[in-house]
Amino acid sequence: MNPSECGSEEKEKVELQEYIMSSLRDLTDTRSSGAPSPRSGGGQGQPNGGSSMPSLASAISNSSSTANSAGDVRGGGGDNNGTGTSVPIPPVVDHYDENKRYCWVCFATDEDDETAKWVKPCRCRGTTKWVHQACIKRWIDEKQKGNTAAKVACPQCNTEYYILYPRQGLLVIIMDSVDALISRVCPFVAAGIVVGSIYWTAVTYGAISTMQILGHKEGLSLMEQADPLVLLVGLPTIPVMLILGKMIRWEDQVLRFVRKHSGKLPLFRHILPSSSTPSMIERVSQDLPPLSDPVSATRILCGALLLPTVATVLGKCLFENVRSNFRRAFLGGVVFITIKGVLRIYHKQQQHIRQLERKILDFSDHPPQPEPSATTATNTTTRASRPSSSSGTGSSRH
Repeated sequence: MNPSECGSEEKEKVELQEYIMSSLRDLTDTRSSGAPSPRSGGGQGQPNGGSSMPSLASAISNSSSTANSAGDVRGGGGDNNGTGTSVPIPPVVDHYDENKRYCWVCFATDEDDETAKWVKPCRCRGTTKWVHQACIKRWIDEKQKGNTAAKVACPQCNTEYYILYPRQGLLVIIMDSVDALISRVCPFVAAGIVVGSIYWTAVTYGAISTMQILGHKEGLSLMEQADPLVLLVGLPTIPVMLILGKMIRWEDQVLRFVRKHSGKLPLFRHILPSSSTPSMIERVSQDLPPLSDPVSATRILCGALLLPTVATVLGKCLFENVRSNFRRAFLGGVVFITIKGVLRIYHKQQQHIRQLERKILDFSDHPPQPEPSATTATNTTTRASRPSSSSGTGSSRH
């Protein structure tokens, strides 16, 4: 077929399509208005719009005959007689085809990558049935996080994946077994190292505390004469007993007793202040509420381990006349614990009274400011007096 003939056929097809579209528009306008179509010729004995139907039918028949007689330009021409094939109409394809495979990891199909390997590793159906071999391997690697022995299951149906590894040599099998054994033994070895470090640290601390309390020479001679087994058992118990003794809060028991019998013993009224109202006294006489200071492991540890040093220093400062180092350290420790306990009891009682005498104020747009302390009031008075003195000096100058 010549190029001129192809161009003329294409032109005829375009003109035919324009004629069909205009006929359809005229038919629609005729039905909506009830008037005869201007292209129908306006027959008098026909109903409204009746003449447009034959013209439209003839146009469609002409278009079909023209399409059948004309050669298919896109198909590459017809036969020797000049009669071409009809224009192919693309088939309607559904959105989901059961015969197609969809990867639920990368959302690709068979058409995207024809060389990819597919696998259905679980009980899922539909679009989550198939997956690329490479995609599922990458997804399993992310789930295992380096632990090849970890089991991985489907996130939808919870079916465990069957993973088949290739056979390895004898050396690789032995190395894998040794690696697994080391991974199991290492936690126990690490725990033993930590326990051993703590034990020998406790032994060292016990020896240092012994020489600190008894004196360097006396303590060293005592440990040299003692049985090694007794030292290995007795020295670590020194820091343990100090920590356990620090955890006993004897001040709370004394404070409960004082609050319970504060009305019977006048001495306690002078030592520990209490609320003046009867209702407050009744509340003070009740059981001690939960302590405001929580248990701090670091505070208990530091206080317990520093006790021998503080006791030795106080014993040397307060009891110089005592010759025995052990007695001086013992008396210094008793004094330190007693003073610290009394101060703590007083502080807790003050906090308790402060909690009892608190008040909840009415709502106000301008909340009241807290009362200034004595130091703040003194500083405010001093600052206020300075401008007045300067103004007086200025007025005298004038």
